Amino acid sequence: MDMQEAAERSDAMLDAVLEAVDPDLQWAHGPTTTRACGVTRRRTVMTVVSADRRQTFLDRAEAFWRKSDYRIKAVNKDEVFPAVYAVTEAGFGVSVSFRGKGQAFLEADSPCVKESKVAPPTAEPNGPAYEGVYPLPRPNVRSDFWS
Repeated sequence: MDMQEAAERSDAMLDAVLEAVDPDLQWAHGPTTTRACGVTRRRTVMTVVSADRRQTFLDRAEAFWRKSDYRIKAVNKDEVFPAVYAVTEAGFGVSVSFRGKGQAFLEADSPCVKESKVAPPTAEPNGPAYEGVYPLPRPNVRSDFWS
């Protein structure tokens, strides 16, 4: 597997967990980064997730990963910055974490793979793309359930 294939697989894992979380959350692509022999893909949640709903979001992601036979590596129950971390049988690391202003971030890290060029993700975000914008804005989409 090369970096492009690993990036595509990472995209599929991130897209799958976002599809599994109900109700829908609006998201945008975060930056792609490469390292010596791996790649990281990111999704940034643009929906405001209230402090009362953050654990619900994490629980739904964790349940999906368990159902998908991912191994849960760690669960951070911090009230301000909770997170859940998992790993696939193929060695991909995935996570959902809450950071500043309660914004949720999803990341998928590949194991060591063959070096190659990496194209941008092909999946269309379900809201504004924010192309060329970094850092992305803080969450700005209200949800009757999540917010």
